[in-house]
Amino acid sequence: MITLIDYGVGNIFAFQNVYKRLDIPTKIAKTSQDLVDVQKLILPGVGSFDYAMSQLNASGMREKLDELVIVKKVPVIGICVGMQMMGNRSDEGKSEGLKWINSEILKFDENLIQQRTKLPHMGWNDVMPVNNHPLFRGLEKDAIFYFLHSFYFKCNNPSDSIAFSEYGISFSSAVNRDNIYGIQFHPEKSHQYGEKLLHNFANL
Repeated sequence: MITLIDYGVGNIFAFQNVYKRLDIPTKIAKTSQDLVDVQKLILPGVGSFDYAMSQLNASGMREKLDELVIVKKVPVIGICVGMQMMGNRSDEGKSEGLKWINSEILKFDENLIQQRTKLPHMGWNDVMPVNNHPLFRGLEKDAIFYFLHSFYFKCNNPSDSIAFSEYGISFSSAVNRDNIYGIQFHPEKSHQYGEKLLHNFANL
């Protein structure tokens, strides 16, 4: 069972549709009372860092999520801004992050980007996993994913990075610390590659 955290930010139904095709049950959590019998969590996110954090804090689920993730070690994966929220802070705003992974969210330096349209980093890009991480089982070669972001996740502990992508610089496009996972790209928009990754997460 995959629990989708619905705090008003992110396309919950796209993830539901993927897991329906995979014949993996899901449920939606909108309040802390919904966060019972949780086996795995997905924290989606789109838009700005501060807005997403304010929405999550206002949902009443923040304290329960900290308990599930930090104390009970329930596996969780953050998607795009959901991943960035797991860090300490972001250049994009003033709010504190969840601080689940020791990291800073930094803005890309446009002077290093060769593309004509510099920001956001939008479209398909390679993702290069390291050390045969099980989240990328079957995706070790030739897997591409859909990105849409202007800020990137910088791990203060390099060992937390489990995949890299290139956009002016090499940046962490996937991270993992214990039961906590984050991916900068959108698996729900990444066709068979994203479906495979979400299947892998369900089987971790």
